[in-house]
Amino acid sequence: MPTVTDSYEERRRRSTAAASERTLVLTTRSVPPGESLDYWHDAVLDTLVGMDIATEARTYDATLRADRLGDLRITTVEADPGQVHRAPRFIARGDGREVFVAVQSTGRARVEQDGRTTELRTGDIGFFETIRPFHTTFPERFRLKIFAVPRPLLELPEADLRQLTARSVRPSGGLPALLAPLLERLADTSGSYPTPTAERLAESVIDLVAATAADQLGADPAELPGADGVLLLRIRTYIRWHLSDPGLTPSAIAGVHGISVRYLHRLFEAEGSTVCQWIREQRLRECRKELAARPPGSVSLGQVARRWGFAGPAGFGKAFRNSFGLSPSDWLGRVRAGGAPC
Repeated sequence: MPTVTDSYEERRRRSTAAASERTLVLTTRSVPPGESLDYWHDAVLDTLVGMDIATEARTYDATLRADRLGDLRITTVEADPGQVHRAPRFIARGDGREVFVAVQSTGRARVEQDGRTTELRTGDIGFFETIRPFHTTFPERFRLKIFAVPRPLLELPEADLRQLTARSVRPSGGLPALLAPLLERLADTSGSYPTPTAERLAESVIDLVAATAADQLGADPAELPGADGVLLLRIRTYIRWHLSDPGLTPSAIAGVHGISVRYLHRLFEAEGSTVCQWIREQRLRECRKELAARPPGSVSLGQVARRWGFAGPAGFGKAFRNSFGLSPSDWLGRVRAGGAPC
């Protein structure tokens, strides 16, 4: 007879070995074995959304690692076999503001939602809608990496979201083959990125999730990236991850992706841009965001410029004036004086 915990008890969660200020790690090994299931129930309810948890055993071995990158909440769960049920009484509490996009890192999961049932195998991606009930069975020990995406950022109507749930998205090609390993890696390294980098990565991931969702919904192929488009998404993601590297040149980017420099230039020309122009725009964008967010006098223009891949303040200043018509100092003065940034 399964042991079920379905009560919500107020208690402090115990954090262990946080990887960064944003990161929270919870483990049932921090409490006596007899309290492990109650502790896990409360940890999941507090960190993800409210769910009933059932297991055949009276003790439970599980670890949860939670982090935030920009608009994304990332949670990695590794746990013993069991079942979770998001029942209507939890939904009534109003904590279902996000869509869960999960990668089955190890083990299997049987997912039921919106009248459908599917099995997620290792490497598969699944969509979970948190404003409707779902039931998931894990028949063996598993690891699941969950990305909680604010619903408005996916820009999908409710009817479309309903069509995505309880379907296994296999990473055998196209956008899923790009998205799955990206989510895996980002979940594993999420605590290592400074806030500006984390926000930039979150934007890229949300864009790719939205494109993958549209692909699964059978959007017009003309509106979805083909082979060149998928490669361009991968290259742009790589560039965003390496903006701080002053050696981020077209030849270096082409070499990493196994293509010629000429082909790389063609990909960006099709978008009405050039490789170097796009890199410069991204670097300037990040410099402006950091300068505007920093307290006056806390950082120099040169420090910010070098942090985002410029050789120094002179090159940064020239690029800034060419793009925005005034120097970084003048622009920052206007922002701090309450003027609208250009």
